Amino acid sequence: GELPTAASEIVQVLIEKSLDGKESATYQMFQKLMDWCSKVTRLEVRTNADNPEQTANAIAFGATGIGLCRTEHMFFDAGRISAVRQMILAEDTQGRRAALAKLLPEQRADFHAIFEIMAGLPVTIRLLDPPLHEFLPQGDEEFEELSEAIGIGVATLRRRADELHEFNPMLGHRGCRLGITFPEIYEMQARAIFEAACDVMAAGAEVPVVPEVMVPLVATGRELEILKALIDRTAAAVFAEKGRRLDYHVGTMIELPRAALMAGEIARHAEFFSFGTNDLTQTALGVSRDDAAKFLGPYVEQGIYPRDPFVSLDLEGVGELVQIAAHRGRETRPGMKLGICGEHGGDPASIAFCEGIGLDYVSASPYRVPIARLAAAQAALD
Repeated sequence: GELPTAASEIVQVLIEKSLDGKESATYQMFQKLMDWCSKVTRLEVRTNADNPEQTANAIAFGATGIGLCRTEHMFFDAGRISAVRQMILAEDTQGRRAALAKLLPEQRADFHAIFEIMAGLPVTIRLLDPPLHEFLPQGDEEFEELSEAIGIGVATLRRRADELHEFNPMLGHRGCRLGITFPEIYEMQARAIFEAACDVMAAGAEVPVVPEVMVPLVATGRELEILKALIDRTAAAVFAEKGRRLDYHVGTMIELPRAALMAGEIARHAEFFSFGTNDLTQTALGVSRDDAAKFLGPYVEQGIYPRDPFVSLDLEGVGELVQIAAHRGRETRPGMKLGICGEHGGDPASIAFCEGIGLDYVSASPYRVPIARLAAAQAALD
Protein backbone atom coordinates (compact mmCIF):
# COMPACT_ATOMS: atom_id res chain seq x y z
CA GLY A 1 0.00 0.00 0.00
CA GLU A 2 2.94 2.36 0.55
CA LEU A 3 4.59 1.63 -2.79
CA PRO A 4 3.05 4.54 -4.76
CA THR A 5 4.43 7.07 -2.25
CA ALA A 6 7.84 5.42 -2.20
CA ALA A 7 7.96 5.32 -5.98
CA SER A 8 6.92 8.95 -6.21
CA GLU A 9 9.80 9.93 -3.95
CA ILE A 10 12.28 7.94 -6.01
CA VAL A 11 11.03 9.50 -9.23
CA GLN A 12 11.27 12.98 -7.73
CA VAL A 13 14.90 12.35 -6.78
CA LEU A 14 15.59 11.17 -10.32
CA ILE A 15 14.01 14.26 -11.80
CA GLU A 16 16.10 16.50 -9.56
CA LYS A 17 19.34 14.65 -10.23
CA SER A 18 18.49 13.71 -13.85
CA LEU A 19 19.49 10.29 -15.10
CA ASP A 20 23.22 10.98 -15.08
CA GLY A 21 23.88 9.05 -11.88
CA LYS A 22 23.00 5.61 -13.15
CA GLU A 23 25.50 4.03 -10.77
CA SER A 24 23.81 5.57 -7.73
CA ALA A 25 21.91 3.49 -5.18
CA THR A 26 18.78 5.53 -5.91
CA TYR A 27 18.88 4.68 -9.59
CA GLN A 28 19.52 1.01 -8.85
CA MET A 29 16.44 0.92 -6.59
CA PHE A 30 14.41 2.66 -9.25
CA GLN A 31 15.54 0.23 -11.92
CA LYS A 32 14.72 -2.79 -9.75
CA LEU A 33 11.24 -1.43 -9.08
CA MET A 34 10.66 -0.84 -12.81
CA ASP A 35 11.93 -4.34 -13.62
CA TRP A 36 9.38 -5.80 -11.20
CA CYS A 37 6.67 -3.72 -12.92
CA SER A 38 7.66 -4.95 -16.39
CA LYS A 39 7.29 -8.59 -15.33
CA VAL A 40 3.60 -8.25 -14.49
CA THR A 41 2.30 -5.32 -16.56
CA ARG A 42 -0.18 -5.92 -19.37
CA LEU A 43 -0.88 -2.31 -20.33
CA GLU A 44 1.74 -0.60 -22.47
CA VAL A 45 2.90 2.73 -21.12
CA ARG A 46 3.65 5.18 -23.89
CA THR A 47 4.49 8.86 -23.66
CA ASN A 48 3.17 12.20 -24.91
CA ALA A 49 6.20 13.72 -26.66
CA ASP A 50 6.59 16.35 -29.35
CA ASN A 51 10.35 16.67 -29.81
CA PRO A 52 13.51 14.53 -29.66
CA GLU A 53 14.47 15.68 -26.13
CA GLN A 54 11.11 14.70 -24.63
CA THR A 55 11.21 11.43 -26.55
CA ALA A 56 14.67 10.52 -25.25
CA ASN A 57 13.64 11.29 -21.65
CA ALA A 58 10.56 9.10 -21.93
CA ILE A 59 12.54 6.20 -23.40
CA ALA A 60 15.03 6.50 -20.52
CA PHE A 61 12.09 6.16 -18.12
CA GLY A 62 10.88 3.02 -19.90
CA ALA A 63 8.15 4.26 -22.28
CA THR A 64 7.27 1.69 -24.93
CA GLY A 65 6.30 4.18 -27.63
CA ILE A 66 4.75 7.59 -28.28
CA GLY A 67 1.00 7.64 -27.76
CA LEU A 68 0.60 11.30 -28.68
CA CYS A 69 2.88 13.50 -30.76
CA ARG A 70 1.17 16.90 -30.99
CA THR A 71 2.29 18.41 -34.27
CA GLU A 72 0.98 21.88 -33.42
CA HIS A 73 3.71 22.23 -30.79
CA MET A 74 6.22 22.05 -33.63
CA PHE A 75 4.43 24.94 -35.36
CA PHE A 76 5.07 27.37 -32.49
CA ASP A 77 8.84 27.29 -33.03
CA ALA A 78 10.15 30.83 -33.52
CA GLY A 79 11.67 29.93 -36.89
CA ARG A 80 8.37 28.57 -38.22
CA ILE A 81 5.62 30.72 -36.81
CA SER A 82 5.85 33.22 -39.66
CA ALA A 83 5.18 30.52 -42.27
CA VAL A 84 2.37 29.11 -40.11
CA ARG A 85 0.74 32.52 -39.91
CA GLN A 86 1.20 33.01 -43.65
CA MET A 87 -0.61 29.71 -44.22
CA ILE A 88 -3.48 30.62 -41.89
CA LEU A 89 -3.97 34.12 -43.25
CA ALA A 90 -3.73 33.13 -46.92
CA GLU A 91 -6.91 33.87 -48.86
CA ASP A 92 -6.78 30.89 -51.21
CA THR A 93 -5.40 27.37 -51.64
CA GLN A 94 -2.42 28.59 -53.66
CA GLY A 95 -1.34 30.91 -50.85
CA ARG A 96 -1.71 28.16 -48.25
CA ARG A 97 0.30 25.71 -50.36
CA ALA A 98 3.11 28.24 -50.75
CA ALA A 99 3.38 28.59 -46.97
CA LEU A 100 3.05 24.85 -46.39
CA ALA A 101 5.95 24.23 -48.77
CA LYS A 102 8.13 26.14 -46.30
CA LEU A 103 6.89 24.01 -43.40
CA LEU A 104 7.25 20.62 -45.09
CA PRO A 105 11.04 20.19 -44.62
CA GLU A 106 10.76 21.36 -41.00
CA GLN A 107 8.04 18.83 -40.19
CA ARG A 108 9.93 16.09 -42.04
CA ALA A 109 13.06 16.79 -39.98
CA ASP A 110 11.02 16.65 -36.74
CA PHE A 111 9.58 13.25 -37.59
CA HIS A 112 12.90 11.93 -38.88
CA ALA A 113 14.57 12.67 -35.53
CA ILE A 114 11.72 11.12 -33.54
CA PHE A 115 11.61 7.97 -35.68
CA GLU A 116 15.37 7.54 -35.25
CA ILE A 117 15.18 7.80 -31.46
CA MET A 118 12.18 5.46 -31.23
CA ALA A 119 14.01 2.80 -33.30
CA GLY A 120 10.90 0.95 -34.40
CA LEU A 121 8.75 1.58 -31.31
CA PRO A 122 5.23 2.83 -32.15
CA VAL A 123 4.80 6.55 -32.80
CA THR A 124 1.26 7.98 -32.93
CA ILE A 125 1.27 11.37 -34.65
CA ARG A 126 -1.78 13.59 -34.26
CA LEU A 127 -2.46 15.84 -37.23
CA LEU A 128 -3.06 19.55 -36.58
CA ASP A 129 -5.71 19.99 -33.89
CA PRO A 130 -6.02 23.44 -32.24
CA PRO A 131 -8.13 26.33 -33.52
CA LEU A 132 -6.17 28.56 -35.87
CA HIS A 133 -6.56 31.66 -33.72
CA GLU A 134 -3.88 30.29 -31.38
CA PHE A 135 -1.25 30.94 -34.07
CA LEU A 136 -2.35 34.45 -35.08
CA PRO A 137 -0.28 37.59 -34.42
CA GLN A 138 -1.02 39.30 -31.10
CA GLY A 139 -0.48 43.02 -31.43
CA ASP A 140 0.86 45.70 -33.77
CA GLU A 141 4.49 44.62 -33.66
CA GLU A 142 3.77 41.01 -34.63
CA PHE A 143 1.44 42.10 -37.45
CA GLU A 144 4.12 44.45 -38.78
CA GLU A 145 6.80 41.74 -38.59
CA LEU A 146 4.58 39.29 -40.47
CA SER A 147 3.66 41.91 -43.06
CA GLU A 148 7.34 42.56 -43.76
CA ALA A 149 8.15 38.84 -43.88
CA ILE A 150 5.46 37.80 -46.37
CA GLY A 151 4.84 41.03 -48.28
CA ILE A 152 1.16 41.50 -47.43
CA GLY A 153 -0.15 44.75 -45.96
CA VAL A 154 -1.00 44.99 -42.27
CA ALA A 155 -4.57 46.07 -43.05
CA THR A 156 -5.13 42.96 -45.18
CA LEU A 157 -3.66 40.72 -42.50
CA ARG A 158 -5.85 42.29 -39.82
CA ARG A 159 -8.97 41.90 -41.97
CA ARG A 160 -8.19 38.23 -42.53
CA ALA A 161 -7.55 37.70 -38.81
CA ASP A 162 -10.92 39.29 -38.00
CA GLU A 163 -12.60 36.91 -40.46
CA LEU A 164 -11.09 33.96 -38.58
CA HIS A 165 -12.40 35.13 -35.20
CA GLU A 166 -14.62 32.57 -33.44
CA PHE A 167 -16.80 32.99 -30.36
CA ASN A 168 -16.14 29.47 -29.08
CA PRO A 169 -12.98 28.30 -30.86
CA MET A 170 -12.52 25.07 -28.88
CA LEU A 171 -15.79 23.88 -30.42
CA GLY A 172 -15.17 25.60 -33.72
CA HIS A 173 -12.88 25.29 -36.71
CA ARG A 174 -10.31 22.86 -35.36
CA GLY A 175 -9.29 19.20 -35.48
CA CYS A 176 -10.44 17.21 -38.48
CA ARG A 177 -12.58 20.18 -39.53
CA LEU A 178 -9.34 21.86 -40.62
CA GLY A 179 -8.48 18.84 -42.74
CA ILE A 180 -11.93 18.77 -44.33
CA THR A 181 -11.91 22.46 -45.26
CA PHE A 182 -8.16 22.86 -45.88
CA PRO A 183 -7.03 19.37 -46.99
CA GLU A 184 -3.66 20.72 -48.09
CA ILE A 185 -2.68 21.09 -44.39
CA TYR A 186 -3.15 17.41 -43.59
CA GLU A 187 -1.68 16.44 -46.96
CA MET A 188 1.55 18.28 -46.08
CA GLN A 189 1.73 16.67 -42.66
CA ALA A 190 1.09 13.18 -44.03
CA ARG A 191 3.76 13.70 -46.67
CA ALA A 192 6.26 14.81 -44.01
CA ILE A 193 5.48 11.70 -41.94
CA PHE A 194 5.87 9.23 -44.81
CA GLU A 195 8.93 10.92 -46.31
CA ALA A 196 10.65 10.89 -42.91
CA ALA A 197 9.79 7.24 -42.33
CA CYS A 198 11.12 6.27 -45.76
CA ASP A 199 14.32 8.27 -45.24
CA VAL A 200 14.97 6.61 -41.87
CA MET A 201 14.54 3.19 -43.45
CA ALA A 202 16.77 4.16 -46.38
CA ALA A 203 19.47 5.17 -43.89
CA GLY A 204 19.63 1.57 -42.66
CA ALA A 205 17.23 1.38 -39.73
CA GLU A 206 17.29 -2.14 -38.33
CA VAL A 207 13.63 -2.20 -37.24
CA PRO A 208 10.81 -1.11 -39.60
CA VAL A 209 9.23 2.28 -38.96
CA VAL A 210 5.44 1.91 -38.80
CA PRO A 211 3.85 5.37 -38.41
CA GLU A 212 0.45 5.70 -36.74
CA VAL A 213 -1.40 8.71 -38.16
CA MET A 214 -4.16 10.03 -35.87
CA VAL A 215 -7.01 12.28 -37.00
CA PRO A 216 -8.39 14.45 -34.16
CA LEU A 217 -11.90 15.54 -33.15
CA VAL A 218 -13.81 13.18 -35.43
CA ALA A 219 -17.58 13.06 -34.84
CA THR A 220 -18.70 11.03 -37.86
CA GLY A 221 -17.46 8.08 -39.85
CA ARG A 222 -17.64 10.12 -43.06
CA GLU A 223 -15.10 12.68 -41.79
CA LEU A 224 -12.58 9.93 -41.15
CA GLU A 225 -13.40 8.18 -44.43
CA ILE A 226 -12.58 11.36 -46.38
CA LEU A 227 -9.36 12.09 -44.49
CA LYS A 228 -8.14 8.49 -44.51
CA ALA A 229 -8.49 8.52 -48.30
CA LEU A 230 -6.35 11.69 -48.38
CA ILE A 231 -3.71 10.09 -46.16
CA ASP A 232 -3.70 6.89 -48.23
CA ARG A 233 -3.29 8.87 -51.48
CA THR A 234 -0.41 10.82 -50.00
CA ALA A 235 1.28 7.65 -48.75
CA ALA A 236 0.96 6.04 -52.18
CA ALA A 237 2.49 9.10 -53.86
CA VAL A 238 5.44 9.21 -51.44
CA PHE A 239 6.07 5.47 -51.74
CA ALA A 240 6.11 5.77 -55.54
CA GLU A 241 8.58 8.66 -55.37
CA LYS A 242 10.83 6.91 -52.85
CA GLY A 243 10.63 3.47 -54.44
CA ARG A 244 9.80 1.98 -51.05
CA ARG A 245 6.64 0.82 -49.26
CA LEU A 246 6.01 0.91 -45.51
CA ASP A 247 3.26 -0.34 -43.28
CA TYR A 248 1.31 2.39 -41.50
CA HIS A 249 -1.92 2.75 -39.55
CA VAL A 250 -4.62 5.42 -39.63
CA GLY A 251 -6.79 5.95 -36.57
CA THR A 252 -8.61 8.62 -34.67
CA MET A 253 -9.06 10.29 -31.32
CA ILE A 254 -12.36 9.66 -29.58
CA GLU A 255 -12.92 12.94 -27.76
CA LEU A 256 -16.54 13.82 -28.48
CA PRO A 257 -19.61 12.08 -26.99
CA ARG A 258 -21.03 11.52 -30.46
CA ALA A 259 -17.83 9.81 -31.54
CA ALA A 260 -18.06 7.48 -28.53
CA LEU A 261 -21.64 6.57 -29.39
CA MET A 262 -20.87 6.15 -33.11
CA ALA A 263 -17.65 4.22 -32.51
CA GLY A 264 -18.93 1.20 -34.42
CA GLU A 265 -19.37 3.26 -37.58
CA ILE A 266 -16.10 5.13 -37.10
CA ALA A 267 -14.18 1.86 -36.60
CA ARG A 268 -14.97 0.92 -40.19
CA HIS A 269 -12.30 3.45 -41.17
CA ALA A 270 -10.08 3.51 -38.06
CA GLU A 271 -7.39 0.97 -37.26
CA PHE A 272 -7.02 2.28 -33.72
CA PHE A 273 -8.77 4.55 -31.22
CA SER A 274 -6.99 6.84 -28.79
CA PHE A 275 -9.26 8.41 -26.21
CA GLY A 276 -8.50 12.11 -25.84
CA THR A 277 -9.87 12.27 -22.33
CA ASN A 278 -9.08 15.98 -21.83
CA ASP A 279 -11.54 17.05 -24.55
CA LEU A 280 -13.90 14.13 -23.89
CA THR A 281 -14.22 15.34 -20.28
CA GLN A 282 -14.84 18.91 -21.44
CA THR A 283 -17.49 17.95 -23.98
CA ALA A 284 -19.20 15.34 -21.80
CA LEU A 285 -19.41 17.54 -18.69
CA GLY A 286 -19.91 20.82 -20.53
CA VAL A 287 -17.02 22.24 -18.49
CA SER A 288 -14.14 24.29 -19.86
CA ARG A 289 -10.85 22.84 -18.69
CA ASP A 290 -9.24 26.28 -18.84
CA ASP A 291 -11.91 27.92 -16.65
CA ALA A 292 -12.86 25.07 -14.30
CA ALA A 293 -10.41 26.02 -11.55
CA LYS A 294 -12.80 28.82 -10.54
CA PHE A 295 -15.45 26.40 -9.29
CA LEU A 296 -14.22 22.81 -9.27
CA GLY A 297 -12.68 23.18 -5.79
CA PRO A 298 -16.09 23.66 -4.11
CA TYR A 299 -17.52 20.89 -6.31
CA VAL A 300 -14.96 18.44 -4.98
CA GLU A 301 -15.32 19.70 -1.40
CA GLN A 302 -19.08 19.12 -1.52
CA GLY A 303 -18.76 15.67 -3.06
CA ILE A 304 -20.31 16.54 -6.43
CA TYR A 305 -17.20 15.04 -8.00
CA PRO A 306 -14.93 12.81 -5.87
CA ARG A 307 -11.85 14.34 -7.52
CA ASP A 308 -11.10 16.98 -10.12
CA PRO A 309 -12.36 15.24 -13.32
CA PHE A 310 -9.49 16.75 -15.29
CA VAL A 311 -7.00 15.07 -12.97
CA SER A 312 -8.70 11.72 -12.38
CA LEU A 313 -11.16 10.32 -14.92
CA ASP A 314 -14.88 10.70 -14.20
CA LEU A 315 -15.50 6.95 -14.22
CA GLU A 316 -19.29 7.07 -13.99
CA GLY A 317 -19.83 9.50 -16.87
CA VAL A 318 -16.81 9.90 -19.11
CA GLY A 319 -15.67 6.39 -18.22
CA GLU A 320 -18.99 5.01 -19.44
CA LEU A 321 -18.47 6.73 -22.80
CA VAL A 322 -15.00 5.18 -23.05
CA GLN A 323 -16.44 1.73 -22.32
CA ILE A 324 -19.20 2.16 -24.90
CA ALA A 325 -16.73 3.26 -27.56
CA ALA A 326 -14.29 0.45 -26.77
CA HIS A 327 -17.04 -2.16 -26.99
CA ARG A 328 -18.63 -0.82 -30.18
CA GLY A 329 -15.30 -0.24 -31.86
CA ARG A 330 -14.16 -3.79 -31.24
CA GLU A 331 -17.51 -5.16 -32.35
CA THR A 332 -16.81 -3.65 -35.77
CA ARG A 333 -13.06 -4.30 -35.78
CA PRO A 334 -12.15 -7.14 -33.39
CA GLY A 335 -8.79 -6.70 -31.73
CA MET A 336 -8.38 -3.04 -32.66
CA LYS A 337 -5.80 -1.25 -30.51
CA LEU A 338 -7.23 1.12 -27.90
CA GLY A 339 -5.50 3.59 -25.60
CA ILE A 340 -5.84 6.92 -23.84
CA CYS A 341 -3.59 9.93 -24.32
CA GLY A 342 -5.11 12.62 -22.10
CA GLU A 343 -3.54 13.76 -18.83
CA HIS A 344 -5.44 10.92 -17.19
CA GLY A 345 -2.85 8.57 -18.73
CA GLY A 346 -0.57 9.35 -15.78
CA ASP A 347 -3.20 9.04 -13.03
CA PRO A 348 -3.13 5.72 -11.11
CA ALA A 349 -6.92 5.49 -10.60
CA SER A 350 -7.55 6.17 -14.29
CA ILE A 351 -4.91 3.60 -15.26
CA ALA A 352 -6.64 0.98 -13.09
CA PHE A 353 -9.87 1.73 -14.98
CA CYS A 354 -8.08 1.30 -18.34
CA GLU A 355 -6.74 -2.07 -17.21
CA GLY A 356 -10.18 -3.13 -16.07
CA ILE A 357 -11.89 -2.45 -19.41
CA GLY A 358 -9.11 -3.98 -21.49
CA LEU A 359 -7.44 -0.98 -23.13
CA ASP A 360 -4.04 -1.70 -24.67
CA TYR A 361 -2.02 1.32 -23.56
CA VAL A 362 -1.96 4.58 -21.68
CA SER A 363 0.16 7.56 -22.69
CA ALA A 364 1.62 9.97 -20.13
CA SER A 365 4.03 12.91 -20.12
CA PRO A 366 7.68 11.76 -19.90
CA TYR A 367 8.20 12.35 -16.18
CA ARG A 368 4.94 10.58 -15.31
CA VAL A 369 5.95 7.41 -17.16
CA PRO A 370 7.49 5.68 -14.09
CA ILE A 371 4.38 6.27 -11.95
CA ALA A 372 2.21 5.08 -14.85
CA ARG A 373 4.31 1.92 -15.11
CA LEU A 374 3.90 1.28 -11.38
CA ALA A 375 0.15 1.90 -11.53
CA ALA A 376 -0.19 -0.38 -14.56
CA ALA A 377 1.65 -3.17 -12.73
CA GLN A 378 -0.51 -2.78 -9.61
CA ALA A 379 -3.66 -2.75 -11.75
CA ALA A 380 -2.59 -5.99 -13.44
CA LEU A 381 -1.98 -7.63 -10.05
CA ASP A 382 -5.33 -6.40 -8.69
